[in-house]
Amino acid sequence: MSQIHPTAIIAPDATIHETAVIGPYCIIGEAVTIGAHTTLHRHVVVTRNTLIGEHNQIYQFASIGEDCQDLKYAGETTWLEIGDHNVIREACSFHRGTIQDKALTKIGSHNLFMVNTHVAHDCVVGDHNVIANNVGVAGHVHIGSHTIIGGNSGIHQFCCIDDYSLIGGASLILKDVAAFTMVSGNPASAHGLNIEGMRRKGWSKETINVLRQAYRTIFRIGLTTKQALVILEEEMLPKEPKVALLINSLKNSKRGVVR
Repeated sequence: MSQIHPTAIIAPDATIHETAVIGPYCIIGEAVTIGAHTTLHRHVVVTRNTLIGEHNQIYQFASIGEDCQDLKYAGETTWLEIGDHNVIREACSFHRGTIQDKALTKIGSHNLFMVNTHVAHDCVVGDHNVIANNVGVAGHVHIGSHTIIGGNSGIHQFCCIDDYSLIGGASLILKDVAAFTMVSGNPASAHGLNIEGMRRKGWSKETINVLRQAYRTIFRIGLTTKQALVILEEEMLPKEPKVALLINSLKNSKRGVVR
């Protein structure tokens, strides 16, 4: 049987894996599923319509799967989905989606959400991200994988934060952040590539050098986006497949990228 503290309040239709741990004073609402080896440490609220995967750690005063703050929300059935091996620290708040989007807020796996992170309705978050204390992620934001978002930063609704990017602390993000780039400031501007992150992942000097050239082509020599894309696709992509992430950042951006 799952380890459920006697002070926890559990809805009758909640599904809790036998290896899950539900700590003191947790509240779990209707249509909630909690997977194997996930731990709700204490004083965690999972409101309803939430699927939580395996091996997650959720700390006190987290509010998971609550109604969103979108004024258009009128009680429709919407969902929150959380993957595996996430650490969700104290006082984080994750809201369910809205029918104006796909009725789903979706969190991937192996993410660290530090204290008081807010993930709003309809956001999609990938894998292996580190989101620091007091970050506010507005509705409909898409965050890729392997990103780092510095504490006290705010991300405007509908922005995209692409893979391997880094956002400095206390930054205001009003446009999309291209893959691999470092941005910071209020409003944010680009300050180069996340080279240290690449080195920590063991990427070769050759890969890093090609990505440096790609960054300069986009941000530093005064080309239009269309001109830069031609060079990236014809000259750099054949040398380094990871350039495709930068190409996709430019092609898919609807708000323009932080420069």
